[in-house]
Amino acid sequence: MKLAYWMYAGPAHIGTLRVASSFKNVHAIMHAPLGDDYFNVMRSMLERERNFTPVTASIVDRHVLARGSQEKVVDNITRKDAEEHPDLIVLTPTCTSSILQEDLQNFVERASLEAKADVLLADVNHYRVNELQAADRTLDQIVRYYIEKARKKGELPTAKTEKPSVNIIGVSTLGFHNQHDCTELKRLMADLGIEVNAVIPEGASVHELKNLPRAWFNLVPYRELGLLTANYLEQEFGIPYVNITPMGVVETARCLRKIQQIINAQGANVDYEEYINNQTLYVSQAAWFSRSIDCQNLTGKKAVVFGDNTHAAAITKILAREMGIHVVWAGTYCKYDADWFREQVSEYCDEVIITDDHGAIGDAIARVEPSAIFGTQMERHVGKRLDIPCGVIAAPIHIQNFPIGYKPFMGYEGTNQIADLVYNSFTLGMEDHLLEIFGGHDTKEVITKGISADTDLAWTREAQAELNKIPGFVRGKVKRNTEKFARDRNFTEITVEVMYAAKESVGA
Repeated sequence: MKLAYWMYAGPAHIGTLRVASSFKNVHAIMHAPLGDDYFNVMRSMLERERNFTPVTASIVDRHVLARGSQEKVVDNITRKDAEEHPDLIVLTPTCTSSILQEDLQNFVERASLEAKADVLLADVNHYRVNELQAADRTLDQIVRYYIEKARKKGELPTAKTEKPSVNIIGVSTLGFHNQHDCTELKRLMADLGIEVNAVIPEGASVHELKNLPRAWFNLVPYRELGLLTANYLEQEFGIPYVNITPMGVVETARCLRKIQQIINAQGANVDYEEYINNQTLYVSQAAWFSRSIDCQNLTGKKAVVFGDNTHAAAITKILAREMGIHVVWAGTYCKYDADWFREQVSEYCDEVIITDDHGAIGDAIARVEPSAIFGTQMERHVGKRLDIPCGVIAAPIHIQNFPIGYKPFMGYEGTNQIADLVYNSFTLGMEDHLLEIFGGHDTKEVITKGISADTDLAWTREAQAELNKIPGFVRGKVKRNTEKFARDRNFTEITVEVMYAAKESVGA
């Protein structure tokens, strides 16, 4: 385990809570110390929820540490069952409750005797997995539970829907633009004449899970959440799944062609080529825009990409393949799925970085000095410090990345949103010079080569004034070259004389 004030993926219990609170009429009991219940505030704020988040903290306090939980957890489960009348109560362990080695499964079995709701203990190893892995595992566990329950009662449907239909798996609360993506995917399926059999977990009732086997295929748009469930449904019921993320013109078309192949293999006769052509030409402006004179200014510009697997891989392909932008490096914090990421992006970037160390990513950005960054909220902070623009493309995210307006990243409308994000993330044309002439909106100067705090050097007032005279579009490079010159010679302070010496050393 690792303590950090910045984390790309949260602890396991956050993933379990994301899935539990995404379902309709499901309540989660979190056995945790006071402070671990920040999920409630986070979800209410970011998702702008008007209703209370259905999560209750069963607090581990000094009395629990002294005497054990005794009846506390069981009482909390039965109390919430009586108050909320949920269909399902999920008991969520945390690292703290795991350390205490309390028998939570025993608490669940005892509470099940009294509660009218189903009661489940999240089957997640909180030492070994992070938020994303736990969410995937919890969704799989809940789906298996209700399908087995329906099977035992003889209520499991066996017939497929009359028309081609799909289960969209992996849309959840606190996901990056998940609600907008889901709306776009539903619209896409409707255009293709495909019925949406179910969307899970967001907004779904656990009683609907028994109907999942009726779909002709499953669509898993996000690699981080839903693959375990899709694999289970394929093994158990032979339902094929599509896990090509429809993000960007090329990948959206590839996803639709895969769906066409799967549907036709089950007896249908569909051809989506005309639809793909019409959408690419008239609905998606991205293909035209990438060839316009505006976008030609971006050709060959350097960018870096970092995020989760799904979004980082998709954006890397779009930048390199569809917009002609040079991706210096692409990276992901999903270390558990590193092989897939490397296979997806290796041919579209110069270097692949797999790490969950935000400091290392900050230094890697400073090292290559890209024209733009496409990353998480953390990389946006790095960009602010280095005076490099950043487009946010993946979680973790800020409240400003939960837009009220319609901003999907998937489907053909998503291609337009991404093209706008990419184009507007670069500083183009006269913008640098205008900022220099009229004064920029952010005058904070960065005087470090990297991001780490221990690389700061002192600049005299005169040297800082001299630095400010240098045009903005090269100031960062001059600054970093000067600091490198100073460090190589063990100078602790940068004066005007040091600046001139550094300039002469590079022949400028």
